[in-house]
Amino acid sequence: MSRKRAIIKGTFILTLTGFATRFMGFFYRIFLSHTFGEEGVGIYQLVFPIYALCFSLTCAGIETALSRCVAARAARGKDKEAKELLYTSLAFTVTASVLTTLILQRYALSISESFLKEQRCKDLLILLSYAFPFAAVHSCICGYYFGLKQTKIPALSQFIEQTARILSVYLLYLYGTRHGIHFNVAIAVLGLIAGEAASSIFCLNALTKGRILPAMSRFHFRRCLRHGRELLSLSLPLTASRVLLNLLQSIEAVSIPIQLQSHKMELSQALSTYGVLTGMALPCILFPSAITNSVSTMLLPTVAEIQALDDRRELSELIRKITSCCIFLGSICCVTLLCFGQWMGNVLFHSSMAGDFIITLAWMCPFLYTNSTLISIINGIGRTKLSFCINSASLGIRIASVFMLIPVFGIEGYLWGLLASQVSIFIFCLLYLGCYLRKEIRKN
Repeated sequence: MSRKRAIIKGTFILTLTGFATRFMGFFYRIFLSHTFGEEGVGIYQLVFPIYALCFSLTCAGIETALSRCVAARAARGKDKEAKELLYTSLAFTVTASVLTTLILQRYALSISESFLKEQRCKDLLILLSYAFPFAAVHSCICGYYFGLKQTKIPALSQFIEQTARILSVYLLYLYGTRHGIHFNVAIAVLGLIAGEAASSIFCLNALTKGRILPAMSRFHFRRCLRHGRELLSLSLPLTASRVLLNLLQSIEAVSIPIQLQSHKMELSQALSTYGVLTGMALPCILFPSAITNSVSTMLLPTVAEIQALDDRRELSELIRKITSCCIFLGSICCVTLLCFGQWMGNVLFHSSMAGDFIITLAWMCPFLYTNSTLISIINGIGRTKLSFCINSASLGIRIASVFMLIPVFGIEGYLWGLLASQVSIFIFCLLYLGCYLRKEIRKN
């Protein structure tokens, strides 16, 4: 299969799966909001920054590093070493995830009281910790298949994860309803664990059918150390970047309800507002980004290949076409959400507040959908540190809006900060890529 066909096929599969899972997740969030209320959704969303932070520490960097190493081995026909790298990454991530599980359980109360400022998050964090070993297995195997440019297994595992998550929560809810048992939002965390467990079992089964697991049993400890050094040298900088970004996002998430109280809101009202924003409005805004995220996933190696071939004009044409398409998609979504945002909030979520948030955030769509592809292009040309700086600066703007604008203007101040951060990324990326291409063309 040619590179072009592989990219198109991979993008199509990831986009199809992305839309399917987001569609399912969309109605799942409606179910959660109707079942547990705005405050319950807010408490549920409050623990997710901790989940993202722990995932970054245990899995994210290794997954990306594994994908790169496997791709390099596969290109040279060293399939055995690619399998050994997978085994090594599994050993590292599973060990790290088990330690993270134990630490999170030990300090769940302290994190809830001191960091999240909400004691009710304790039990959710303890439950959440059991998801990390399964997530480690899932992410490593997906990284292995991405390195082989095979998107079928990662896409199916994503679909299975979402299906298992939603189905388990719904069945538990039905069981409780029929037997007079009142479940709180903790069953949503149980659903997350069920989803990760189902996807990891599926991925392990794929390895067994692919005759990869037998090779693992004959793996030697010395080789594990050698591959481990290679993976860690690549993954540690990536992990450090992801952890820093997630820390900033965690600070942002925790600070929003606190600053809303500074705007003379009660705690329950602040949590409800946060839950409506993150659990109802933002998922609507992010729903169409399944397309641009899939393009971004497949775009990075394409840009790197074009750069290696030293074809500046093709790179310039690629950037122009993709940017134009993303802006067009974002503009259509913006108009649609402006027209139907209030209806979506009232009818789908039974929340007029959600409708107001959707209408305000709609203006962000043209920039938001384009920025993911622009950042991917910057990574593709090898400017990974620059992309990290751009994302950090964007988060800095958002955090500044939390502390400076929310106490004065309420949650609307944060929405303005979100818009400002996306516009800033858009402008800077276009200016940088424009300067980069002009400089490269002059070299010819």
